[in-house]
Amino acid sequence: MAYDDTTFRRPGDEKTESDPAAYRRRVQYDDTAGTTLDQSLRSPVTTTGALPAVTDDGRDRLGIHLGWEVMLLVAAGVLGFLLRREDVAALQRPALDALLVTGAAIGLLTLGAGLTLRAGVPNLALGPISLAAALQYAENGDQGVVKALVPALIIAAAGALAIAALVVVLHVPGWAATLAAGLGVIVYIQMRSGPVVVQGDWDPTGKAFLFFGGFAVLAVLGGALGAIGPVRRFVGRMRPVGDPARRRGAAAAVPAVLALIVSSVFAVGAGVLFAAQADRPIEPETGIEWTGIALGLAMLAGTSAYGRRGGIFGTLFAVTALTLFLEYSDRLDLKIALFAIAAAVFTAGLIVTRFVESYGAAYQPAATEEWNAAASNGTWSPTLPETWNSPATPAPRSDRWG
Repeated sequence: MAYDDTTFRRPGDEKTESDPAAYRRRVQYDDTAGTTLDQSLRSPVTTTGALPAVTDDGRDRLGIHLGWEVMLLVAAGVLGFLLRREDVAALQRPALDALLVTGAAIGLLTLGAGLTLRAGVPNLALGPISLAAALQYAENGDQGVVKALVPALIIAAAGALAIAALVVVLHVPGWAATLAAGLGVIVYIQMRSGPVVVQGDWDPTGKAFLFFGGFAVLAVLGGALGAIGPVRRFVGRMRPVGDPARRRGAAAAVPAVLALIVSSVFAVGAGVLFAAQADRPIEPETGIEWTGIALGLAMLAGTSAYGRRGGIFGTLFAVTALTLFLEYSDRLDLKIALFAIAAAVFTAGLIVTRFVESYGAAYQPAATEEWNAAASNGTWSPTLPETWNSPATPAPRSDRWG
């Protein structure tokens, strides 16, 4: 019996196949036996084109915000219950009027913070501007509210416009530019050698419901407008999606400029309300604690620290809850520093921002779905041998075994 050792030689042996017919028979045999003949058939698939990147298209889930706002409403209700149980008179006039004015002042600061956060240019000068306006009113309140308020409004608006131009033209972060502005305002504040006694006799508590109601309307109306997709995306065009310093055009500059100006005006109004109902002299401190409280409340209300995203009723409920807490802690004489409150609120706001960013975005296709889509579009091809012949019909059996 004749035997040719090349007939069953495996790939990788030192000798090469000399009989093409035998090679084809071995191909068919090894394929049906389930063995690995040519590893190129089992090579991993490699792509020939880049997969499409997942981009943020500006669609947000408002249901996440509404669910969180229900929790804020419950928290405000619990604090109101605790305050009423501690002192029933705290929620009755005239104490209620002072409480509403305080809430309106905190609300104006929070509205300004939330607006600048949505626009992607957080205003860190809100607290110092508010304190400077309070000192301005304290020193000039005897000349009338208008004469004391108008110069502060003009200076705040002009300063905000200058900062906005710096942000838009030089493409620097809004927080950095406003921090520099806030430090400059602190210099103006600390030029006083001591506390300033309020000179005016205007009492805002007589229109407490009007002030708080105006804040509530602005908060809800602004949140409702922000819930409209095109409006929300227009306001949040400064939200970073790549290089934060890249040019975004005039369309992105408009909301940033308006947000900085309006927030500074709101801060002036808050400072005047604080000073007008103060029962003690205004201390020339820094005001940074109020910046922390305002930004923290805005984020706690559901506004994202990254911009654009926000709820509808969150600002109203968060401000109400903090106002009730401040009054409750004052009734209990807890003596909690404003900086401690600002730190706690700000930290809680950052946690809420992470929650909003994680669950507030619209559904994005998974990587595997994009891979399948790319495959169906013909943008990839497997690595195959350059040439390949299908296994031919086995040749007639030879008589080499005879």
